[in-house]
Parts: sequence; structure tokens; C-alpha cells
Amino acid sequence: MFAIVHMSDVIRIPPDRLTPSLNRTAIGILKEKYESMISPELGYVIMIIEASTNPVGKLVAGDGATYHRVNFKALTFYPRLQEIVEGEIVEITDFGAFVRIGPTDALLHLSQITDDFLKSDVKQGIILANQSSRSIKIGSRLRGRITAVSLGKGAAMGKIGITCRQPFLGALEWVEQDVLKSQQTQSTVPIKEKKRGSSK
Repeated sequence: MFAIVHMSDVIRIPPDRLTPSLNRTAIGILKEKYESMISPELGYVIMIIEASTNPVGKLVAGDGATYHRVNFKALTFYPRLQEIVEGEIVEITDFGAFVRIGPTDALLHLSQITDDFLKSDVKQGIILANQSSRSIKIGSRLRGRITAVSLGKGAAMGKIGITCRQPFLGALEWVEQDVLKSQQTQSTVPIKEKKRGSSK
């Protein structure tokens, strides 16, 4: 889930970075500190959007820099368990596929794609189902449900697992086919006759 988070911090501005636009300087420093960071509380910090810097800073003895309180907004992505996400397959492996969701990749294990027996062809970049002949490949768009999230601190990538083994999940063309089948099934179900004596 994408979110805009309001945050506050105290930043150190060295003498060579003091400019008339403290906010622009602050954004640069905040980008270096926060962007691409992964936090168990915030998730993936994608970018710093804006900052409001207190023009009055503090000095520390023996340090030529000034320290300023900054309130800022950051765009974040926090994957939540059971959340439905859409993404693009960016890599096929012997054990499944990696799906780009937001700023990171989630693992779609072979066992979580479909009930069918699957064959993975890494060279061709495709996973093929034997009985249904359904396939996914690099570039395929799909819909999945997040089943596992592990976010470490710092620059570690974190781990996300997704599944497509539920109704109306999988490659988007599979979902469209399943929706059509569902609509056709509903249209062929006979309407029960009204019971005698029931009010009209």
C-alpha cells in the first residue's frame, strides 16, 4: 500500500551546503538519508516529497554546521498481509517468478501459481501449465495476494511472498477468463419459480 507519511527530523547542514533555500538543501540531505531505506515501521521509503525547515538552527561547539528541525513528507510503500497487488513479472527462475510490485520484487513460488503441474523454462523466460496450457512469462501482468512480509532494517531488500492460488488471481488474462466464466455460469442458472400464494 502506498502512503504519504508525515515525518520530523533534525538535520545537520554543513557550511558548504548552507544556501538561501534551506528547504531545497534539507530535501537533498533527507533524500540521502531516507530514500531507498527499508524500515519495519515505514516499509520502503520511495522519495521525499517536500520539506519545511526551521530557519533558526543550533550550533554545536567544535562543529561548523548548523542543526535544523525539519518537518517533511515521504512517499512510502508498505506491503500488508492479505493485500491484493498487481505487478509485472521481471524474472523467471527454476523455483518460480519475481514480480515487480511498487518499488520492490515479490516471490511467486511455483507452488503458489496454480493447481496445475508447471514447467519452468528459464532460458525462454516462461512458466507453462501442462493441463490448462496457461502460461506466464517475463512482462506478464498479474494479480496476487501478499502472503508473507519480512522487512529488515537499513538497505536490506526485505522479502515478500505472494500467491495466485485463489479465485480471480493470476495473470490478468486468466482473471478476465474466470470473470467471463463466472458471468456465463450465473446467466445459465434457472430462476426459481415463485411459491404459490407468495405476494407479487
